[in-house]
Amino acid sequence: MFTEYKANGASSTNKIPTPKIIFFDIDDTLSRAGIIAEHNQATLEALADSDVKLVISTGRSKAILPPDILALLEANVLDAIICMNGQYSFDNHSRISHYPLSDMQTAKIVTLCQASQLIHKFDSATHIAWSDENDRLREFNARTPNSIVDPCYYQSHEVYQCSVFFNNQVDKMQDIDFASDGLKLVHWHHIGADILPSDASKARGILDVCKYYGIDASDCMAFGDGMNDLEMFDLVGFAVAMGDAQPDLIARADFVTGTIEERGIQSVLERLDIAS
Repeated sequence: MFTEYKANGASSTNKIPTPKIIFFDIDDTLSRAGIIAEHNQATLEALADSDVKLVISTGRSKAILPPDILALLEANVLDAIICMNGQYSFDNHSRISHYPLSDMQTAKIVTLCQASQLIHKFDSATHIAWSDENDRLREFNARTPNSIVDPCYYQSHEVYQCSVFFNNQVDKMQDIDFASDGLKLVHWHHIGADILPSDASKARGILDVCKYYGIDASDCMAFGDGMNDLEMFDLVGFAVAMGDAQPDLIARADFVTGTIEERGIQSVLERLDIAS
């Protein structure tokens, strides 16, 4: 286990100011293989008794959020969830904010995906809708009720982001000028990425949630590991990269901690005197 305090060259023994909200990524930050680590769940449950608000900030679709995360929201351990890279935010009472893709954006995205011969999906608040399926997706869809095959789904439903899967074809879509169409490609893994509007990010979702609660983003902390956490790290007052985070994200972090297995979240939060 290790924790490095990078801010202003301060030593790792410096105390970290207690935030008013902590934002957590899910995959490889709170959870492995879609299941929250027991010690992370215990820490969230302990934090729920404090004055610090707890919010998920994930690239996952609302339709396929892990059941254990949704259960924590239902139990009022979590205060809110930002999903689909800031495109949709909600709490137990209502939707906080949302940014559906325009007809022009979805049409352009489909054209780009078809030109690259890529299976892709659009995410709505209730479903993920695939353009096609293969053996792997057929198995996934069979065990995932909200995952469907419908290449025209986006034409009749509000959708918030598109995901593409490269199957290790690293050259796919790398030469496309997404910015010229007001879009961007954000990698979440070497085999896949999300296509989003240029102004979409977890940071925008965080600003919406902060406004909802009347809290300044400078009074927030965030934990993450992936490239879709970059804008979130630039926004919040205290950015913590997991030990196995992407190198470019670590470079933008104020703090570098251990992995899930090394109890990285706990090694930071213990300094706040709000977690055991």
